[in-house]
Amino acid sequence: MKELVRCRPCGFVIEADKLGDVCPACGMPRKVFEPYRERVSRKRLILLNFDLHPIAIHLSQALVIAIPVLVIMTNIFKHFHPEILKNVLIFSAFIFPFTLVLAIITGIIDGLTRFKTLATPILRVKIIFSLIILSLSVALFFIAPKGNLYILTIAISILSLGAGFQLGLWGKKLINVILPGSYPQKKGNKGTLPKPQDAKPELPGFMAASD
Repeated sequence: MKELVRCRPCGFVIEADKLGDVCPACGMPRKVFEPYRERVSRKRLILLNFDLHPIAIHLSQALVIAIPVLVIMTNIFKHFHPEILKNVLIFSAFIFPFTLVLAIITGIIDGLTRFKTLATPILRVKIIFSLIILSLSVALFFIAPKGNLYILTIAISILSLGAGFQLGLWGKKLINVILPGSYPQKKGNKGTLPKPQDAKPELPGFMAASD
């Protein structure tokens, strides 16, 4: 098992022997790093490191922004390649629900892997908003291709954008959750890590992984 250290100011985790003079994330000096200990099983950690949910979320986020923009462009710039814009809009509305289903499935996997439950307050709210935006996307699936329903299409797409924005705010609250590892809390002098040219730091045995 590799020895890990964590930047106290920003939470960045890196292998101790790969740490340079500064934190790669925030630029703070290496002396602010402290030992970091993984507390989940290797299988759970491997699954989390695939980042399935963040990748799936980016697909749906791109469409929830693109659809209202395409609706507006299609109806305002009526002589700017109208067939192309309309086809792109129809295609986006068609695949939008499927990207959301993928995001929901990967979100459930991520939640169960991280917290071993979906019953926490924030996760429950995320599930509710996910179902709301999924319902709106299904409505767009049937309405967007119909050119005479412009007002309804733009209204539903804006509602979808609002629901996606709120979902993102709730997801942001989980960014700084201390998982899957733990940060040892020390009193008094925390010590410093030696510079890269010095001998390998003798960190305590904090890599005993457990569930």
